[in-house]
Amino acid sequence: MMPFSLSATTHIFIKSADGGIQRVVAKDASDADQVARIRQHLQEIQAQFLKGDFSGPSHIHGQGMPGLAELQKASPGQIDIAYQDVKGGAQLTYTAKEAPLAGALHKWFDAQLSDHGNDAVEGHESH
Repeated sequence: MMPFSLSATTHIFIKSADGGIQRVVAKDASDADQVARIRQHLQEIQAQFLKGDFSGPSHIHGQGMPGLAELQKASPGQIDIAYQDVKGGAQLTYTAKEAPLAGALHKWFDAQLSDHGNDAVEGHESH
């Protein structure tokens, strides 16, 4: 269960060569409650994922999420996950040490993009 409102937030998934960025921002950046909930949720996700526990999203999206099985088999440390506050929310940056894991992250991002519908967008890294 997500602690914040999906309709009040935008989920942005930006793929990179070695993983990607998952950013969640409140549609109203001045909504301090939503921003706080987003930040707390992403910090909790980061802690779970760094332990190899990817069960959180599967409760929402189902156990058969593309990429999930590969991510769950990864050893702790094979995927680095960095948390950062951003304006109106927060983001997690995933960096996989091996190309197959980066591919699994991309499939996993795609599954969340399709499931979140209008509340998720695919972003592009600006250089």
